[in-house]
Amino acid sequence: LSHGCEGFLATIHDTTSEVPSIHDQPTVSEFLDVFPYELPGIPPVHEVEFNIELILGSEPISKDPYRIALIELKELKD
Repeated sequence: LSHGCEGFLATIHDTTSEVPSIHDQPTVSEFLDVFPYELPGIPPVHEVEFNIELILGSEPISKDPYRIALIELKELKD
């Protein structure tokens, strides 16, 4: 960002409470050398490309990771 690149940071917050400063976000405070102190402004409005509808009380699906033989994994990494 400090070199003129464009970046995006998405945060989730409770809309019924006061919105914290962007500099209070852990990601921003950890990398202060990347984010300018004064942000250039609100990004342009973009059409929502997708969204995920959440069902009240649902939990993430718990699945074992895909198993692969060590030899095949080495081939994929090469």
